[in-house]
Amino acid sequence: MSSRFFPSRQGAEENSLVEHAPSYAIVKTWVAQFIRGDFSTCDAPRPGRPKTVTTQEIIDQIHELILEDRRISAKTTAEQLGISRERVGSIIHEDVDMRKLSEKWVSKYLNADQKRQRCQSSAQILKIFRRDPNDFLSRLATMNETWLYYYDPETKQQSIEWRHSGSSRPKKIRVQKSAGKFLALIFFGSRQHPLLDYLPKGQTTNAEYYSSLLV
Repeated sequence: MSSRFFPSRQGAEENSLVEHAPSYAIVKTWVAQFIRGDFSTCDAPRPGRPKTVTTQEIIDQIHELILEDRRISAKTTAEQLGISRERVGSIIHEDVDMRKLSEKWVSKYLNADQKRQRCQSSAQILKIFRRDPNDFLSRLATMNETWLYYYDPETKQQSIEWRHSGSSRPKKIRVQKSAGKFLALIFFGSRQHPLLDYLPKGQTTNAEYYSSLLV
């Protein structure tokens, strides 16, 4: 049988050397350096930020910056600490276990008295419903009033904050205080379209004023 089907040990070693040999382009670059008189075998210094080892001190510094300002960006944090933005992002997500969440809109916060009043109103409406369920909706009219302020609401992107992975989304009230405001009254009924009324300046809301609107 021909020996060409069984490559010799020397041939296998030559193939291994060919596989691990530098490319033709690299050899060509080295030759050009040698011709210029550069016989150094060390890598030349490269521009850019050096690699930073993640230490507990760096993790604590990043955590402190976030606790001081939860809306701080990873770019600003990296500039203050002198490390790469990618390293800051990795530390925040993996070591500090935080992520950015935008605030959730809520209508308003109710105090204890307001909650109690709403519970009492709901109980009264439930009694009316139990007396006559069939004609309940036709006789029911509900309303709400709210102050509308002149202001530029904060965008969702502006409200993003760093939060731990297990934390719930932060909340903010839709209505923010501003220099100007007016009271809006909204009435709802089953047989008519919603009625929207803006209280004139100096006018006080009372039962007589509400009745005049529904006539």
